[in-house]
Amino acid sequence: MTYPTQREDLIQYLLRLGDTALVQGQRLCEWCGGAPAIEEELALMNVGLDLVGQSRNWLEYAAELLDDGRDADHLAFRRDERAYRNLLLVEQPNGDYAVTMTKQFLYDAWHLPVLQGLSQSRDERIAGIAAKAVKEVTYHLRRSGEWIERLGDGTEESHARMLKAVTQLWRFTVEFTSADDVELRLFQAGIAPDPQYVASAWQSRVGEQFARATLPLPDAASHFYLSGRQGLHTEHLGLLLAEMQFLQRAYPDATW
Repeated sequence: MTYPTQREDLIQYLLRLGDTALVQGQRLCEWCGGAPAIEEELALMNVGLDLVGQSRNWLEYAAELLDDGRDADHLAFRRDERAYRNLLLVEQPNGDYAVTMTKQFLYDAWHLPVLQGLSQSRDERIAGIAAKAVKEVTYHLRRSGEWIERLGDGTEESHARMLKAVTQLWRFTVEFTSADDVELRLFQAGIAPDPQYVASAWQSRVGEQFARATLPLPDAASHFYLSGRQGLHTEHLGLLLAEMQFLQRAYPDATW
């Protein structure tokens, strides 16, 4: 049985999962036609499409619980910036390839333990979606981790770019190691994973990979006034949504 408060918590949590995967997928697809090699372009597009597919699954479930006439497409293309609940890290611009792969790795290192925990959820719908996604994200993490090592322990230039990328992005990692009341209540209900386990797994994976990449591990990020969970985003999300949502906004309810 799902109680009203639990239903609202679940909707918010599904939006967080769906929005984060969608925004990261959109960022990766921005590399189409501009990746450093054709193999990389194909790989980036495949990862991006995996994430968009996962996003659709989460947003479809959220739309069913909302039961207000909106579907997954409406949630993706008709909500404004403040209604989005994605993690702040994924909305940051791609930058150079060091920034892109650092973003991807930091996200993957959080995403995999979240999905592993969700695959054991008491909610069968969530468990099924997560179990399928685990297979995809296991590959995502392996690939992004290899790039962190390749760039960090590569040339003097690539190492310097990695140091700059980590410095630029690190403050946004605070959302990977902190939880709010929504996540804690869902964990207690057996629906969401243990936030402490997720934070510990993320910290361990990042620490090990940075060591192999000869990159110093920064101190834990501190809380600041922005929060993707609360719809308080950086200026970059609005610009991303303006491009991503243009067609649906310009031609509402258009069909192919």
